[in-house]
Amino acid sequence: MKRASILGYGAVSYLAFFLTFVYAVGFLGNVVVPKSIDAPPQLPWPNALLIDLSLLTLFAVQHSVMARPWFKRQLTRIVPAAAERSTFVLASSVALIVLFWQWQPLGGVVWNASSPAARMLLQAGFAAGWLLVLISTFAISHFDLFGLRQSWRGFRGQPQTPLPFATPLLYRIVRHPLYVGWFLAFWCAATMTVTHLMFALVTTAYILVAIQFEERDLIDVHPEYRGYRERVPMLVPAISRSQPEQVTTQHV
Repeated sequence: MKRASILGYGAVSYLAFFLTFVYAVGFLGNVVVPKSIDAPPQLPWPNALLIDLSLLTLFAVQHSVMARPWFKRQLTRIVPAAAERSTFVLASSVALIVLFWQWQPLGGVVWNASSPAARMLLQAGFAAGWLLVLISTFAISHFDLFGLRQSWRGFRGQPQTPLPFATPLLYRIVRHPLYVGWFLAFWCAATMTVTHLMFALVTTAYILVAIQFEERDLIDVHPEYRGYRERVPMLVPAISRSQPEQVTTQHV
């Protein structure tokens, strides 16, 4: 790929991520989008459940396999190293688009917050979750996480250098603030349907498993991460009096 093509590819991949991210807010929040997580059921629930689980599995496999170092090494035999992360981002966006398109609601209500205060609190938690996800990406390196830094360096003919080891802001409180944000976005629902509950349970289980693979990879790249993991909790916030080492996390 020519340098300009790499930069354009990175920009298109980032745009796909951004639009998918915005759509995901509407999808989970049941606002604006033409088909949300709690749209009216169209199929018998066993059929719908099988389809939804297949869609979630497709995303989980794509996201986890493409994040593994061995897959990245194989991929860079096909695409330039500067385009590897953008390819991951684009593939993840496509997997989510397919999920949004083919999603089959199950119907049913698990809980429905009747109190205005409770509804407002849950809606605020939902919004805070998405905000935390976004803040967490910028706290490390938003543009590296979504491939723009790599494509820009490729455009300028610069080598692909890793980011320094760092624990900025929220990463001094928990190791995975981005995932805490996802949990808030998934679970803070004023009306929790059976469909939404299934989605939240499966995605939560996936994240908890994915963290184990992610942290193993991080220890291989940054041996200091082992000490960081011993000092800083994984998901439940806790203020530590000690000054943590500089660590950079890379989410899958």
